[in-house]
Parts: sequence; structure tokens; C-alpha cells
Amino acid sequence: MTGVGQKPLLDVLNGAVLDVPPMWLMRQAGRYLPEYRALRAEKGGFLELAYDSDCACEITLQPIRRFGFDGAILFSDILVIPHAMGQDLWFEAGEGPRLAPKLSESNWRDLKPQPQRLDPIYDTVRKVKAALLDSTTFLGFAGSPWTVATYMVSGQGSKDHADARTIAYSQPEEFGALIDAIIANTVDYLSRQIEAGVDAVQLFDSWAGSLSPTQFDRWVIAPNAAIVTALKKLHPETPIIGFPKGAGAKLLDYAKGVGADAIGIDETIDPVWAHENLPKGLPVQGNLDPMALLAGGEPLEQAAHRIRAAFAGRPHIFNLGHGISQFTPIAHVEKLISLVRNG
Repeated sequence: MTGVGQKPLLDVLNGAVLDVPPMWLMRQAGRYLPEYRALRAEKGGFLELAYDSDCACEITLQPIRRFGFDGAILFSDILVIPHAMGQDLWFEAGEGPRLAPKLSESNWRDLKPQPQRLDPIYDTVRKVKAALLDSTTFLGFAGSPWTVATYMVSGQGSKDHADARTIAYSQPEEFGALIDAIIANTVDYLSRQIEAGVDAVQLFDSWAGSLSPTQFDRWVIAPNAAIVTALKKLHPETPIIGFPKGAGAKLLDYAKGVGADAIGIDETIDPVWAHENLPKGLPVQGNLDPMALLAGGEPLEQAAHRIRAAFAGRPHIFNLGHGISQFTPIAHVEKLISLVRNG
């Protein structure tokens, strides 16, 4: 055991190897929690909650009170950046987010920036920071430029991100200008989260896996590296987690090229392979399959033990390979915590 301090998760992000890995779960504040569902039913839709700093603070703290996770993640959404850049944003019940105008049909330069839309989020950060125990690491986040751009171009999520991929090939200079604008907005957004009180930040590239290797280099590695470089100049002591979901073997190039302090890995990555191939000493976060947590029982136990064994001797934050399912039983989460903390 090395590097034990006041905040175990932050210690691991700074390179500490702990006998018991700290843990948090992506989407830990959300629909699987009855207290979240009750608040949402009372207050309204997702976006209304995210922009209400009192509600967003309460939701951020709910899984910390219930489970005592080592990390609290800000309750918000990656699409607040295009909202602040001037697109309209709303959520269709049962269908997900919508953005307008679609950039496949309009020019992003015609958008009228609305940076004040982000002010409630900074208020949320300050309120959460004031309420957290000193031992809990507070994580902020943003979507990575490629993933954010796919939504901005199509106006919603898609299976193959064909609109954004086509424009990236056919109009690389124009698409690159959009990516640069997202980078600038994201750096400012994360910097202000850090100034308001988060201890570390995560970059979610949820759709990184849809790109070919050369496109991955251009639209995933380079933009994330630009964000990391800029943030390190502004906040050199703040760790950054990079999470390129679906990267597969390109994860190695991402780890070397982006310069993040830690790498999140999804459930499709073999943890043994990751440990053997990622740079020695690089902190890793992950990578339990959310469906193993949903299933519970022996599959959950076997998967949790395998991950812990694979990353023994490396700085490791136990997490899921993606977000927790809304149908996950509370008892399964409690079992997972016991497995991770008690062996």
C-alpha cells in the first residue's frame, strides 16, 4: 500500500496503489435510485433538474449518502456545452436528447452563444463541495469534442453517427472548426468547474468507437489532447480522466497521445490485457460490465474478483465499463461494494 491520504480516489488518480481500490459508478446519481425518481416526479424533467442547482446538488449527494462511494460525480449532462453554444436542448420522454438546429442542415457559426446557461452548474458545484465529506473526491466532467459534435450535427443520438462521420470526411476543415469551438468551450467549462470546487474531471468520449484509426487520431486523440494540455496549464494539480468508450486496441494510442492522468476502460476491454499493455503506473478506472451488476449473483462476484486481481499492483479505481442500468437492484450495488471493499 502506497500513497494513502485523506481522499483515496484522488490519491489513486495521483498514482497511489491501494490495497482496496476506491470506487464510484458512472451514472450513480440517477433512475435506479428511488430517491432520485421521487425528486424527478416532484420537480420535473431531466434538464429542469440539471439546471436547478439545489436539485442537482441533492441528486449528486444521494448515492454518497446511500452507499458511501469514494467519489461524487456532478449531476449534469454532456449536452450543456452545445446548449451554451446556442443550440436549443430538450429531452423527449423515452427517446433521449434533442438539439436544434441540426448542424447537418445549418452552420454552427450562426448560433448565438448563451454561456450564462452554465451558471447554475457552477452553483451546483459550489453547493456540493460545501456538503461533501473531506474524504470524498468530487468529480466534474464534460463530453469530449467528437461525441458532442455527433449530437450537434444530427440533433440527437444515432447508431452509426453517419452524419458527423460523413461531414468529417467531406468537409474536414469546417468540421475541424466546429471541433475547435467545442474544445474552447469545454476548456472554459471544466476550468470553471475546477475553480468552483471539483477535485478532478473526466472527459467522456462515448462514441469514440465509431471511428476508423485515422479518424480516431484526428477527432478523438488530438482534441482530447488539446483539452488536457490547456487544462494542465490552467490547473496543473487537477487530475484528468480520459474515457474513450469503444476504443478497443486504439486505447493504447489514446493513452500515449492524450496525456490524461488516468484512463477509463469500458467492459469490452480485457482487464488483464489492459494491465499488461497500458503504460506502467498509469491509473486505470473500470471496468465491470453494467449487465453483470444488473444480473448479480455469481456472475457479479466472478467479474468483480477478476477485475480486482487484474489490476492488483496498479493504481485502480473500481467502476463500471459504462453507466449503471436504471433497472439495477439496490441490493446488487450493495453487494458490489462489499465485494470490492471486503474482497
